[in-house]
Amino acid sequence: MPIVSKSGKLLLVEEDSSAARELQRIEFDLAVPPLMDTDAVVQAWTRECIRDVDDSLDVLQGELLALDKEIDRLTNHADQVDNMLAVSSGILAGLVDIFFVGEFSLERGTKWGSDKINRFVVKIAQKTGYDGDDLEKAIRHLEKKFPAPSDSAYNELGGGLQHHLRDFAHHPTPFGLLFSLMTQFTGMAYGTNTAGMFIMVPVKDGTYIGKTLPEKFTIGVIYWLGHLVSDMAGSSGKPGAGTGIPGPILGLLKEISALPFFNESEAGAKFRLTLSKLFNGTLLAARDESGKIIKAARFDFRAEIGVGYELSRQAVPIIMNEAIVRGFYFFRRCMQQLRKHGNLEGVEWAKTIPHNNRTIRRMLTIATGAFTAVDLLHAGIMAAVDAKGSPVTLPMVLLRVNFVGVGRFAVAIGMDTWMEVQQKKYKDQRMHLRGTELHLENAKLFYMQADMWVEVKKTFVVIDALEHEIEAGFRKASEDWSEIQKSLDNSMKHISEIREKNPERIKELYDYLGEVR
Repeated sequence: MPIVSKSGKLLLVEEDSSAARELQRIEFDLAVPPLMDTDAVVQAWTRECIRDVDDSLDVLQGELLALDKEIDRLTNHADQVDNMLAVSSGILAGLVDIFFVGEFSLERGTKWGSDKINRFVVKIAQKTGYDGDDLEKAIRHLEKKFPAPSDSAYNELGGGLQHHLRDFAHHPTPFGLLFSLMTQFTGMAYGTNTAGMFIMVPVKDGTYIGKTLPEKFTIGVIYWLGHLVSDMAGSSGKPGAGTGIPGPILGLLKEISALPFFNESEAGAKFRLTLSKLFNGTLLAARDESGKIIKAARFDFRAEIGVGYELSRQAVPIIMNEAIVRGFYFFRRCMQQLRKHGNLEGVEWAKTIPHNNRTIRRMLTIATGAFTAVDLLHAGIMAAVDAKGSPVTLPMVLLRVNFVGVGRFAVAIGMDTWMEVQQKKYKDQRMHLRGTELHLENAKLFYMQADMWVEVKKTFVVIDALEHEIEAGFRKASEDWSEIQKSLDNSMKHISEIREKNPERIKELYDYLGEVR
């Protein structure tokens, strides 16, 4: 809170206060008025300072009011009824997840994804000139219509089950599009070797390298998209079952694994190997007791879509849990407002909205926490049952975990914690502004005291003048009394003479004085 000087005044500037920034400066009791000749000028100066301080206080009060509203919004007002409802909602959603959603199944999801992809491939082929509905013929049609230049570097970029993973132009990612365009301008194919190192190899067949700029962009973008569609459902030799293309997530991870950082570490090598096993189906494959692969489980584009489908199934109880808690919050607050105001016109609807306040955040944290607890408990019990006395493994538990629910619980905790941090920040700001308010009140008191002393000075001047007038009046009265006394003395002398010379006149005077009385 530095003190600066400007225009002959000492000013206190609050650096962290928006009120201070709005007002630029606040005059305090350290302010020194300029040399003044009259009391009127002094009073005018002090009263101007008081007005400035009042304006500052008005702005400060506005900021304090806004802070109080934010602190109230970030304060948890949930009572026992709210908390019990949140717990009950979480448990109910957990039971729905157990009895109606079931465990996560990559096989079921992949089957669903394959069906969607097969239909999509046939539909695209039909839109590009194919008039049948056979998947194999649709794939052949698209392969002929949308060839890829990098396919001529098939062996150099993996071949077999790994070509679509190692050739970056076969990735449905932004980088896949970029490398497809780079091939058109450089004549090189980009990807990784068997060790996962980034390589560039010449395109053997330049037939599909554009000669003009429009041709390069057409082949690099349109043909790239069409070729990806032709490979989604596997090759024409194994339609619907062959090796597809990696999904956006796996493709992006493969591109990241080719960065130099991963080339220099053992963890990077293991990461690249894991990605390869995941794509060719050996990582998640079903195995017999001896470890021999019974059925491969390829994690390609179809599998990624299948994961999305399974997660959407898991999202059903989460959405239900969310709807119950928010609906209860809205209904109960509406009832409270109606009881308070007696009619709809007086309802403060902002206080009934179940959004962006600490109370609903805390209720959702409790509800999602209860759901996750039920979900994990069920996953552990069922894994133990399936193990039949054998040690429970992590995959056995994870297959039964609702990942959407765990993620929603993590988000709820994060939002609740963030609001707690924001509340503390606003409380600190309010305390700071209260200190500034105290300084402003002290400054106002100083200026009022200065104005009062001017009035006191004026009062003393008036009293002094009144004293002088009184003293002059007493002096005048004393002088007048002396004159009267002299007159009376002279009158007594005359009365004696009149009494001797004209007694009747004395009698008339007494009679006249009696009438006057």
